[in-house]
Formats: sequence, structure tokens, C-alpha cells
Amino acid sequence: MGELLNAPAWTSLLLGLAASFAGIGALRQPGIWQTMVREITESPSLQFLAGMLELVTGAAVYFVNPWLPEDILACIMKALGGMMMIEALVIIGFCDIYSQLWIKSLSHMHRGWAMFTTLAGVVLIGAGAMSFQ
Repeated sequence: MGELLNAPAWTSLLLGLAASFAGIGALRQPGIWQTMVREITESPSLQFLAGMLELVTGAAVYFVNPWLPEDILACIMKALGGMMMIEALVIIGFCDIYSQLWIKSLSHMHRGWAMFTTLAGVVLIGAGAMSFQ
């Protein structure tokens, strides 16, 4: 029963799976992230929805993970949730500026970002899986 309540392990595992598969998708279809960011930039509705979705997801990650200094994964997941909420607010308020940063970055380093995202996902999956022990 204790494993079912291990929020840091579950959030790490699920965010890791999402990141890994997003990275794999970007490696399979080069340019897909640039297209996605451009579409969000061109649509105020998509800007708001993307920001709100990340805000809700970040809040869920932040609030379900306790701050336990002896549990490094819980602290990392709580910090990650907080950073997601900050990024969400930036997307909602400053999408026109923030998206240009990503479009330029993805234009020159698309494959690098995709590989980094995949690797970060694998690390989160591994950390989550080891936390179940």
C-alpha cells in the first residue's frame, strides 16, 4: 500500500514517460516543436490554454509532493512543479516574448533539445522506479 501513496515516485515516473515520448516524437519528426510553438504564438486561445494546462499540471506536481529534506526526489519534484507554475504564468503573460526565445532556440538546436528531453525523461523514469524500492 505504501508504494501506491509514493507521490514523488509516481510523478517522476509519469513526467519522465511524458518527457521521453515527447523527445522521441521530436526526434522522429524534426520541426514539430517549432510548428507547435508557432501555432501557440499565433493563437491567444492556445496561449491561454497551454499556460493554464501547465499551471494546473505544475500545481498538481507541487502540491502532491511533500518537502522532505531527507527525500531528494520529493524535493526535486516539488521544485519542478514550482518551476512549471512560474513558466505557465510567463506563458500566459508574456507569450509573445517567451515564444520567440524558444523558436530561435529550437531552430538551431532542435535535435539537441529533443535528445536532452528524452534523456531527462529517462532519468526521471529511473529515479521514480528506484523510489518504489
